Amino acid sequence: MEITGQCHCGAIRYRIDDAAPRHALCHCADCRRWSGAPLVGWLAVPESALTVSGCPAEYRSSAFASRHFCSACGTGLFYRNPVTLPGLVDVQSGTLDHVEAIPPQMQMMLAEKVAWLDQLGRIPGIARYPAADAGAGGDA
Repeated sequence: MEITGQCHCGAIRYRIDDAAPRHALCHCADCRRWSGAPLVGWLAVPESALTVSGCPAEYRSSAFASRHFCSACGTGLFYRNPVTLPGLVDVQSGTLDHVEAIPPQMQMMLAEKVAWLDQLGRIPGIARYPAADAGAGGDA
């Protein structure tokens, strides 16, 4: 299976040459703050399996960890921590070209999970964002 992805604007693309990447959903406050989302999906892959075209910017988020993102559009892409994840890079799964192809295998940092996530199945929903002419705003 070919695993590819990109940032929102397409300035950075990547390919993963790993037949079985581990996909986890992280609920930690650090990932929430970085992404602006209640949880973040990550594919843990060997550093040697990731090929990147374009030049991601780097943010040192701790003494050992760095987060990589597109400086043009701001999309978060990669997380590296050679102390806790030696030889691995985490790739944000929401940036995959085919997100549905690799279902998550686990959730982590559940102690920091946002409690209302347990209510998602009971919250009303709509299939698509309302059109701009419906008074709900513009492009997403």
